[in-house]
Amino acid sequence: MEGVSAMNFTGVKVFSATKAKDREELGGTVTRWIRSNADLEIVDRVVTQSSDDEFHCLTIVLFYRQRPAG
Repeated sequence: MEGVSAMNFTGVKVFSATKAKDREELGGTVTRWIRSNADLEIVDRVVTQSSDDEFHCLTIVLFYRQRPAG
């Protein structure tokens, strides 16, 4: 989270998937959330992939703040 401080964002949204089908659809899920929250400005994001012997997890974390009025 280079350059992000608590002053830059007011909320966090976490998307996570472990099943292959859910991982494939995660981008669409994130896009739908962003579109339905047009009053929010995404100020940073972190994408993490982790795995063990059996499971693979993809996590997308969005940091956002309310868009300025105007």
